[in-house]
Amino acid sequence: MDRAALVDHARDSIARGSKSFALASKLFDPLTRERAWLLYAWCRKCDDLADGQDMGHGMSAVADAQERVAYIREQTDRALTGQPTDDPAFAALAVVAAECRLPRAIIFDVIEGFALDADDWRPRTERDLYQYCYHVAGAVGLLMAIVMGVDPADEETLDRACDLGLAFQLANIARDLSEDDSVGRCYLPVEWLAEMDIPPGQHMKPWLRPQLVPLAKRLADRSEAHEASARVGAVRLPFRARWAVLAAAGIYGDIAREVRRRGAQAWDHRVITTRGQKIGWVARSLAQAMRTPAPVSREGLWTRPRKPAR
Repeated sequence: MDRAALVDHARDSIARGSKSFALASKLFDPLTRERAWLLYAWCRKCDDLADGQDMGHGMSAVADAQERVAYIREQTDRALTGQPTDDPAFAALAVVAAECRLPRAIIFDVIEGFALDADDWRPRTERDLYQYCYHVAGAVGLLMAIVMGVDPADEETLDRACDLGLAFQLANIARDLSEDDSVGRCYLPVEWLAEMDIPPGQHMKPWLRPQLVPLAKRLADRSEAHEASARVGAVRLPFRARWAVLAAAGIYGDIAREVRRRGAQAWDHRVITTRGQKIGWVARSLAQAMRTPAPVSREGLWTRPRKPAR
């Protein structure tokens, strides 16, 4: 497949895999939009392989998790070294990695998140939780920032980009507690569960909802703090990229805020943002992109490793 065909494939992938990201991506300039799609296609394919999904839907337990992660590593390595790959999603990564000089170490940091799930990993501490969120989402935020033109040496802006990925993942965890539990996963730190006297593996029992609500609120609050930090970093992006990032931040931020608002009913029905709400954020973020945000300190926020381990 040539570049145009890979872009078409990637556009279909984001349209099917994430309506929120697909809408926000339309705000990019044409070249950045294509590169964002190409990167998304690789992320989506890896996620689907690791979680037994189809375009982000229908997560299921897989019996060969380790083999799937090994396949992801192999195909990614082939893509980055100019060798043929089995799937256009990996070829898409090859194109965007070459065009934007994406750091190999950060790309493989993303894969480490899938490896943690394959190892049936559970966070014991809040630090463990953040380390996981870095691998599965914060590192993607770093790659997206570079796609949008951020210098890989600009550590401060990359910290803010990582914050946006962390905000997204913390919101996802709060929203998907029930869905994750259905396949035997729990991303709430063991220390948090012990604090609320919730036995391991029992957090979704109906009679434990009162103890679960404060933990979901904690996730939502953490998500909101990282979102606020990311909004400050967005001012350093080209205007259309800034607009797209602020729109995505608002759309995803609403997920965390809605989980917090619903309280014990947060997992009765999956929290979503409607099309009308998404369009509303596109309009609001245009106005936000035209203003300089008030400064927000990162003091007290978890900070990514400066030299992520491969």
